[in-house]
Amino acid sequence: MTSPDYNKLSTWQFHLPEDLIASRPAPRRDDSRLLVIERESEQIHHAQIRDLPDWLRAGDLLVFNNTRVLPARIFGFRTSTGGRWEGLYTELCASGDWKMLCDTRGRLTAGESITLIPAGEWAAFGLQAIGGGGPRCELVLRQQLDDGCWLATPPPGSSPATILEQYGSLPLPPYMGRKVADEADTDRYQTTFASEPGAVAAPTAGLHFSEELLNECHLRGIRRTELTLHTGVGTFRPVATELLSSHRMHEEWCRLPEDAVRKLKSRPAAARTVAVGTTSVRTLESAALQLPDFPAAWEGRTSLFIQPGFQFHAVDALLTNFHLPGSTLIVLVAAFAGFDLVMEAYRQAIEQRYRFYSYGDAMLIL
Repeated sequence: MTSPDYNKLSTWQFHLPEDLIASRPAPRRDDSRLLVIERESEQIHHAQIRDLPDWLRAGDLLVFNNTRVLPARIFGFRTSTGGRWEGLYTELCASGDWKMLCDTRGRLTAGESITLIPAGEWAAFGLQAIGGGGPRCELVLRQQLDDGCWLATPPPGSSPATILEQYGSLPLPPYMGRKVADEADTDRYQTTFASEPGAVAAPTAGLHFSEELLNECHLRGIRRTELTLHTGVGTFRPVATELLSSHRMHEEWCRLPEDAVRKLKSRPAAARTVAVGTTSVRTLESAALQLPDFPAAWEGRTSLFIQPGFQFHAVDALLTNFHLPGSTLIVLVAAFAGFDLVMEAYRQAIEQRYRFYSYGDAMLIL
């Protein structure tokens, strides 16, 4: 039997029934299902996320990403033409300009201005909002970059946090079918421990943790720590090349703080480092590549693309959601657990009708 070519994007495709894509969260965070893979025995089990403490042991260290999702999707119109415009704020540049993705009919030109409209007003009235009397804010588009993003200049003295809070909406993934987040999303598309604003997508494995589940883990002697990776715009971009080796991985800022380093180094010999989410994996492994054995805190930008053959130095177990076919995330998961085992787990998940993607169910790999 011929081994699959891991470098080909087609290797990572599979059929996912559309009705398994979760567009809404479960009634409670800890209502999600949990598929458990044991790598050594290659056994697959079916459980609930609230059973997680039963699969871990005292001394294990859960590593969470504490990034907080910004209300980074904004709406408005081209001041000169009145044409509809949508934008996604991605980061603040050293110059004070915003880096943004823009979507509008026709071709944008450098120097033109965009009039922003509060997301709630846009959701309620659509195009009629252009004639409304609500608050307005002007962005001036300066330059289009090689990656398709624009540099935009906000009003003098304004901060992204202030403008986005007034005009923005949480940037839900397109498959959820709504551009403006509703009240339920405002609560459930953030983790309960989100504290560091900067992401444009949620670290979705962390969405399953209710305060009750976190407390039960604590009572069982399961430790926890936090790091930060601000999930970037690359989350919304599929792999566009047939060869993974040609894919340009997006770059994201991350930080492994002193508290996390201390807990990683004081971990009992039999205990495991359990990364909650692929963003935690990428931060831990990026730090380990820079600072083997974690002698100190680390922060920087990472474009680490983890593929089969990667040698893991920091992660012993992984809790993650079910990912898109052909995504860099399913490649990372297979690098950790093995291609055949992961594909069998996904086959069973589809057969057992697990829910997929951001609001979907979870997988624990031990």
